[in-house]
Amino acid sequence: MLDANTKARIDSARDILVGKVPDPKSQVEQITIALIYKFMADMDRQSEELGGKATFFSGQFKRYSWANLLDKRLGGHERLIYAEGIERMNDDPNIPQLFRDIFRGVFLPYRDPETLNLFLKESTGSATTTANGWAMPSSTCSPSWTARAPPASFPRRAISSISSSPSSIHRRTRPCWTPPAAPPDS
Repeated sequence: MLDANTKARIDSARDILVGKVPDPKSQVEQITIALIYKFMADMDRQSEELGGKATFFSGQFKRYSWANLLDKRLGGHERLIYAEGIERMNDDPNIPQLFRDIFRGVFLPYRDPETLNLFLKESTGSATTTANGWAMPSSTCSPSWTARAPPASFPRRAISSISSSPSSIHRRTRPCWTPPAAPPDS
């Protein structure tokens, strides 16, 4: 389960989104996508610190990295590259198929720079407390995931759309994530 600090940060992020994304499920989806995005950036950062290469944000996708989004030299309108990043992430051939599937067809349903600034800053705090302890996704996910993947012509959908449409069926068949690894006993 979530610790009190992480729960408070998620609640704060939901409070930031409430005026732009009124549906609670949609708010949670926005937060989830941001945390996955931050997780990918954390994995790249850790890889580079250990002498490896960035996998998720490399080549032409480097400009969408979390560090670039939070560069203090950027203004609110310039941070909207996050919206472009989540829209284009499924086109990145360098990332695992699971991540491309997660980002397939998503987009940011608002374009308010002030809200995005507050949301990204809050997501940075909550992702820092959780993403570093996440394990990579399990390869033992539901076989129906690939069988139900939408065709390339599937219409774009906002992260916030959950209904009885075919896109929600796709959402419900998402694979499970491996739970966070238990901290080593000291």
